[in-house]
Amino acid sequence: MDPSDAILEEQVRGQGVFVSSFKHTLDSKRRLTIPSQWRAQMGSSQSLYVLPDVSHTCLCVLTASEMKFRIERMRNHPMGDSKAREFCRILGSQSDLVSWDVQGRIRIKDELLDKAQIKDEVILVGAFDRFELWSPEQLKKAGTLEQGKLEEAAKYAGI
Repeated sequence: MDPSDAILEEQVRGQGVFVSSFKHTLDSKRRLTIPSQWRAQMGSSQSLYVLPDVSHTCLCVLTASEMKFRIERMRNHPMGDSKAREFCRILGSQSDLVSWDVQGRIRIKDELLDKAQIKDEVILVGAFDRFELWSPEQLKKAGTLEQGKLEEAAKYAGI
């Protein structure tokens, strides 16, 4: 690692903002290495939540603090809201909590890898408050936003 990278990594430590993308390969035990600059974003926690994406064939990876924030939003729904309860039950049962080893590798359950159609190659895509795990084929199918649609999406997101 370049010394300037180490300084930058220290400056952003624990902020939980994921940018850029990385292409990796699952190892023989189907483990995935999380880039060191992203591990630095997670603060002191060495655990991540892995969830199936609700609208694409990929996986969403959230820090413990981001998951806590999202759970608080889910708790705002009344107990009588059967659709919210069903959503939580289904998503919760299909998700996993993983920790990385000293080399920064995580092992995601085969069921989740299969759901995202990830076989060997994985593209890790920063999405600011989370990062996503894509198979190269599914990411290509998802496509990219043209400038006009990117502007429309930014307005929708309030950016």
